[in-house]
Order: sequence, then C-alpha cells, then structure tokens
Amino acid sequence: MTDPKVKKLAKILVDYSVKVKKSDKVLINANQASWPLVKEVYKLSLTKGAYPHIIYDNQDLDFFFFKNANLSQLTNKPEIAIFLYKWADKIIRLYSTKNNRTLANIDPQRLMTRSKVVNPPLRKIILKKPWVLTEFPSLSMAQTANMSLTELEDLYFKACLQDWKKISQKLTNLKKTLDNAKIVEVLGFKTQLKLSFTNRYFEACSGTHNMPDGEVFGAPNDQSAEGQVFFDIPSLRSGHVVKGVSLTFKKGKVVKASSEIGEKYLHAALKTDPGAKRLGEFAIGANPGITKPMLNTLFDEKISGTIHMALGSAFPEKQGGGINQSAIHWDLVKSMKSSSSVVLVNHKPILKAGKLLV
Repeated sequence: MTDPKVKKLAKILVDYSVKVKKSDKVLINANQASWPLVKEVYKLSLTKGAYPHIIYDNQDLDFFFFKNANLSQLTNKPEIAIFLYKWADKIIRLYSTKNNRTLANIDPQRLMTRSKVVNPPLRKIILKKPWVLTEFPSLSMAQTANMSLTELEDLYFKACLQDWKKISQKLTNLKKTLDNAKIVEVLGFKTQLKLSFTNRYFEACSGTHNMPDGEVFGAPNDQSAEGQVFFDIPSLRSGHVVKGVSLTFKKGKVVKASSEIGEKYLHAALKTDPGAKRLGEFAIGANPGITKPMLNTLFDEKISGTIHMALGSAFPEKQGGGINQSAIHWDLVKSMKSSSSVVLVNHKPILKAGKLLV
C-alpha cells in the first residue's frame, strides 16, 4: 500500500509545481530509491491525459564511467538527453541515491570536464520549461544526515507537505525588501561582504522548482561582491565533502579561496571556467520545517536563519536577473544564527541572529 504522504506529495508536484495538463509530455527522471514517488507521479500524470516518460538511472556505473572514460568519452555531447529534454513540456526530477559518496575518489578535474559538456546545454533547455526536483529519502541520505530513515522521512514530508501558496505570500514581502537593493551587507564570523542588486530583482521560491523549497534569491551585480565570506555549513557535491570555505572577492571575482576540508575540489570547481569565480546567486533560507544541516544542499540552503551564495551560473532574467554564465552552480551555505550575524539592506537589518525582521 502506498503511503498517503507520498500520494499527497505527488499531487503537489504534478498539480501545483509544474501544473500537468492533458496532452503534456512529461519527462520523469527516476532511480530505484525514488521509485515509490515515481510511480505516483507517473499514474497521476497519465490519468490527467498527459504522456509521461520515465528515464531510469540506477547510478551503479557512475564510478566506472568517471574512472575509465577517456577524454573523448568525457567530452561526448549528451545527445539523447538533449533530445528528451527538448521533447518534454514538463520536467519532474525525482532522484535519490544508494551511495552519495560513489565519486569521492574521482579526480575533481574529471568531474568538471564532464560538467562543462553536460550542464550548459541541458540547463539552457530545462530553465525555459516548467520543472521541479526533489531528493527522495534513502538510507544513504539518512546516514549522511546522521538520522534514522524514519527520522529523515518525518523531516522530509514535514518540509515538503506545506501550503506553498500561503508561503509564497509571506516570502513576497522579503522579496520586495531585497528588490533593487543598492547595497546588501553580510556580517558575521570571518565575514564582511558587500553586494549590490541595483536593477536586479529577487524570486520568492515556494515549491514550483525545488521540493522542499522556501527561499528568496537574486543575482548580485556581477562586479559588486567585495570582501570576504566564510561558509560554515559543509557541502557534499559529486561525492566530495567541502567544509569551512573562505572566499575573498574583489570586483565580483574570487581572488582567494581556501577550505578546511576538500580544498582540491574547491579549486578545481573555481577553475571550471571564468564564470565559476563569480556569484550567480545570493539567497536567504526560510523553511521552518528544516531545523539542522543535513550535508544536503537542497535541504541545508532552505534552513530558516541561513544565507547561501552560488558560485557560477545565474538564473535567467525572469528568475533573478543574473547574466553570469558557467558550467557550475554551486550553493554554499552559511548560518546566520550567532548573535553577531546580520544581513543589512541599504543599511537596515533584515536578518539578525537567525531571525527575519521583515
């Protein structure tokens, strides 16, 4: 018997997030761990008269590929994926993982080489269409978060099964405060950073693209970042853990970078392309259902009382106004819950000691 919470989440994804309608071509990314949710999304899409198609990836060959692929294979254009994403009217990515450290011992440079070929063309197609993604709970995800699977499932559904229309209304006030901000200052532990959002506008994110959701984000002016920032919440990316990241910016560009753990991966990411050293996003997390870091960026960046910034590609103009381009989009998260932490907009505090003042 299917868990009623899974059915409820499938309904949110299909009806609210991407609004599947009759005759829509719906592309569903799936793997074994996410299969309970995949089935419900497929069935609901089909009963609406849509044409769902499942891409199944069990991830078992990822390590073998990155360990053994030659340069020609690493840089081979993803023609089939491009065809399928062009075919689709709506895209629902339901992923999970059996082992989120599979690629931990792969040279980061090989991962970046592949990302430069795959990410830009697919991203260009996807961002023009309704899309949503979620990471369904798995044992690997629970172990990484230092939770039992039961605890993880409880947190996951609490964070996802919310009144997203109501949340959208609340986040709109924060968005309006940040829109067209002449100066945004982030002050805290090892952090004194200034950004500008002149003629840039924010997005209130309420379940239409990420699940769980709950953030307000925008793209800073490309040469505006000045100062330094320290990200205390660890990041797990392509099997590599990166922790304690310190970045120094001048005229919007990273000029100095270090990390307590994973520095090799950090420097490889920054060398991906010229845009990787600039910020494509600044955001404030606002999901009360996520209360502690889980070493999972999809969740950690939504923690209420945090901020995050993304190295690399910005979203299209209608989603933040950014123009920076890169093969990467890497969100790094910082807690703002200490008494000395504050975000100022045009010299007025809007987030202090983890509490939103708007």
